[in-house]
Amino acid sequence: MTAISQGRTRRAALVGAMCALVVTGTALTGCGSEDPDAGTNGVGKLPATEIQSKTRKAATSAEAVRLAGTVVSNGRTYKLDMRLKSDGGTGSVTSEGASFHLLRVGRHLFLKAGAEFWNHQGGKSGATSSADTAAADKLDGKYVKVPSGDPAYKRFISFTDKDVLLDGLLTLHGSLATDGHHEQSGVRTIRITGDKGAGGTLDVSLKGTPYPLLLVRAGDAGTLSLTDWGKNFALAEPAKDETVDYGQQLPTS
Repeated sequence: MTAISQGRTRRAALVGAMCALVVTGTALTGCGSEDPDAGTNGVGKLPATEIQSKTRKAATSAEAVRLAGTVVSNGRTYKLDMRLKSDGGTGSVTSEGASFHLLRVGRHLFLKAGAEFWNHQGGKSGATSSADTAAADKLDGKYVKVPSGDPAYKRFISFTDKDVLLDGLLTLHGSLATDGHHEQSGVRTIRITGDKGAGGTLDVSLKGTPYPLLLVRAGDAGTLSLTDWGKNFALAEPAKDETVDYGQQLPTS
């Protein structure tokens, strides 16, 4: 073997060793044909503004989605696990140690919780009375139809409205930029940021439809995973024997 051939062999071995050390999700120029966008939907090569536009369109067009994580609103932290589609949604909400289930079908909103939740709501102004306890026992584990004029209706219906919720959540603040290739639950993503991350970050799928998969909201206002895009689910009003008419405005927190 000539000295030139030996030199080429050593250089090839060195490049191969360097490429083997590259961490998954990053690319090293010169490492063969490695391309972080190879085999993807191509959005990773687009400017951040175009990526945001495409992912918003994809989210709006999807029949259904599941949102799980935390949202901070008006100083209160809500832990959500909601399945949503255009005509309603269902799932669990936890806030300040109180958990309840929400179900919306069309414009009809139902809330289901245990007696402890209703006792807590009814006893906000002081000690829980026997009347509060009796009412809580009646509502325990039952769906309560929330009157449309009730403050609780206005507060909670947004958690069951796919379009309203996504429109508010998928907004990044400040100048948009891309922040490299990442991975969420085994799916390669491109991350876009607002104001270098201070305005929130959004991981967008590089596989198939460019759905948003992970949102970190600006100002520590929560983190949400978005999954089950386009997976339909059954949605129906609860049976009469599962429903209780509270008969007045719901207790306020």
